[in-house]
Amino acid sequence: MDKGPTKLEYYDDMWRLQSTATLLSHFKGDDGRHVLILDPTIFYPQGGGQPADTGFVRIHGLDNKFVVCDVRSKDGIVFHYGFFENLGGEFEPTLEKGKDVSLFVDEPRRKLNSRLHSAGHLLDICLPRIGLGHLEPRKAYHFADGPWVEYKGTVLQNEIQNKQKDLELEANALISVGGKVSVDILPYDEAAKLCGGCLPDYVAKYVSILMHQLSQESTPRIVRIGDTPGCPCGGTHVADISDIIQIKVSQIRSKKGLTKVYNAKLPYILSAATHFVHEYGP
Repeated sequence: MDKGPTKLEYYDDMWRLQSTATLLSHFKGDDGRHVLILDPTIFYPQGGGQPADTGFVRIHGLDNKFVVCDVRSKDGIVFHYGFFENLGGEFEPTLEKGKDVSLFVDEPRRKLNSRLHSAGHLLDICLPRIGLGHLEPRKAYHFADGPWVEYKGTVLQNEIQNKQKDLELEANALISVGGKVSVDILPYDEAAKLCGGCLPDYVAKYVSILMHQLSQESTPRIVRIGDTPGCPCGGTHVADISDIIQIKVSQIRSKKGLTKVYNAKLPYILSAATHFVHEYGP
């Protein structure tokens, strides 16, 4: 595919939910779903433990909305999967490259996903404050059906119950105080300084450009929760710590050198998020 990487508008503005773009390509995938490639996009593609945005795309000159059900990224190109509303029979729309489109992200779902992702980061911040600073974040699952964060390291079995209570109290104390959540895209060394002096191994200092013939210093995207050190992250987050509302640590499991911290399901938020925001836009 000769297209360059998709520009990710949410990278700079995590709270923007509507935008315009240009249609680069439209085709049907092997599974029969329609696929749009746009540039830029406001939709978050699933990754980093965070589920994809949903919503719709209004293609100028076409009456039928394109309902976005899933978003994925491959080799830097974002693929929007979905279907056209109210198409009868076997009619297939013909879409010309270069058409202007308007993008509308499902607001409740984005806010839920952002809240869950920020909650995961807040747990990272709280662990050293309750004497579990030896735990190193490995991966996370910021999905509404049962979010968790996994760490390298263990907690003594006779301490788990008390640490679970302490972690929940510490997290909710920070939520009650609040604090700005910010994002910066910085040169590698500046990013490392903002993250306490170093970056994880998975953040490369140099990236390849021009068909891998040249390299340049990377510019990691750093998210800061309040006044704590930042960490590299490509996801979306709340604007303020208080927007997380509440954390309920439902369980801590520790075995075989790993510890998982489970954040309770949020049914009262999920019920709002499952309502498809179908009437955005003109």
